[in-house]
Amino acid sequence: MSIAQNLLDIKASLPSHVTLVAVSKTKPVADLMEAYNAGQRIFGENKIQEMTEKWQQMPKDIEWHMIGHVQSNKVKYMVPYVKLIHGVDSLKLLKEINRHAVRWRKNINCLLQIHIAEEETKFGLDETELEELLNSEEFKSFTNIKVVGLMGMATFTENQTQIKREFDHLKSIFDKYNQLETSNLKLETLSMGMSGDYQLAIDCGSNIVRIGSSIFGSR
Repeated sequence: MSIAQNLLDIKASLPSHVTLVAVSKTKPVADLMEAYNAGQRIFGENKIQEMTEKWQQMPKDIEWHMIGHVQSNKVKYMVPYVKLIHGVDSLKLLKEINRHAVRWRKNINCLLQIHIAEEETKFGLDETELEELLNSEEFKSFTNIKVVGLMGMATFTENQTQIKREFDHLKSIFDKYNQLETSNLKLETLSMGMSGDYQLAIDCGSNIVRIGSSIFGSR
C-alpha cells in the first residue's frame, strides 16, 4: 500500500469533525510530499530541529504541529511558523513560548498536556496542577499564547477497557473547563488517539488524532 492510499483510507474512516495530524517524525521529505500531494496539509513532528528543516524545504501552506515534549531552549526555532504546540505541560514552558511569541509579534496556539496514563513515563499535568495553572495570575498575563484545548496519551497497553477509562477521564476534565473563556483560553480541541487507538479515542470525544505508522509505515 502506498502512503497516499493509506492516507486516503484513514481520511475516509474519520468523521468530518475530526482533524488528522500526519505524524511524520523521522520520515524523509519525499514521504511527506507523497502525503502532501494526496491532500494532507497538517504534519506533526516531535523534534523541533527536524521540523524546522522540513518547514524550510516544504510548501508553505502546511500546518506544522509540535507533538513531542518541548525543551524550553528550542522554543525560539519554531515560533516563526508553528501552528499548534500539543505537549505544553508547565507554566514555565508557556511563559517561554509567550516570551518568544511577543518578540515575533505572533499568537501561538497551545494544548495543555494532561497526564492520564498509569505509566510514570508520560509527561503532563494532573488535575490540581491544571487548575492552579489556569487560575494563576501569571497565566492570565500572557498576551501572545492561547490555550485552545487539552491533549493526553493513554497507557501503552492492549487493555481497551483501561484505555477507554483514561480517554473518558480526559474528556471529563475537558468538559469541566470548556465553558471557561478568557483572552487566552478557550478549549475547543481535544487531542487523543494514535494509530492503535484513534477509533476508540474518537468514540470518547477526541476531535484531533495523531496518526503516523498507519500512514507512513512503521519506523
